[in-house]
Amino acid sequence: MADETDMSEEQDQDPDATEGMMEDLEEAEGGGKLPLIIGGVLVLLLAVAGGLYFTGMLDGLLGKSDHGVSEADELHAMDDHGDGHGDGHGGGNFLEIPTITVNLSTEDGTPRYLRLTVQLELNSAEDRAAVEAIIPRVIDQFQTYLRELRVRDLRGSSGIYRLQTELLWRVNQAAAPTKVKDVLFQEILIQ
Repeated sequence: MADETDMSEEQDQDPDATEGMMEDLEEAEGGGKLPLIIGGVLVLLLAVAGGLYFTGMLDGLLGKSDHGVSEADELHAMDDHGDGHGDGHGGGNFLEIPTITVNLSTEDGTPRYLRLTVQLELNSAEDRAAVEAIIPRVIDQFQTYLRELRVRDLRGSSGIYRLQTELLWRVNQAAAPTKVKDVLFQEILIQ
C-alpha cells in the first residue's frame, strides 16, 4: 500500500512521466499485434498456395499439362512428330487392349470381379506397331497386377488415378524402349 501511495505521488508531481509511460504501453501492445497479424496472413497465403498447387489448379500458371508434362515438352513433341498427333491424320495413335475380366481379392471370400477396357495412346504409327507385337505381354502385366487389387483399392477418383498410373508404368515396362503416352479408360466395372 505504501508503494502505491509513493507511485501516485510521483505521477501527480510529473505528468510528463505518466504520458511517457502510457505511450510506451501503447507501443508495446500495438507492436506485439502487428507481427502476429503479418504472420497470420503469411500462413494463410501459404496454405492457400499449397492447396492450389496440390489440387493442380496452379498447373496452368506453372506451365504443366494434366499429366505433369510441361507445355514446352508438348511443343517439343509436336516438333518431333509434325502436328503433335503422331500419325499426320489429325488423330492420335490409339491401341485398344481387349477387355480384361479378373477376380478381385476379397477378405471374406465373396467373389468380386473387375471388368476393364482401356486404350493406349502412342506417339506414332511405329510405336503402335511395336506395342501391338507385345500385346500378350501387356495383358499379362495388367492381369497380374489387377488380380492383387481389392475393391477398396479402386474407390474414389484417387483409386482410379492410382490404377491408371500403375497400368501406364506396367505397359511402359513391357513395351520398353517404346514409350506409351497414356492409358485411357473405356470401361471400369466392379461387380
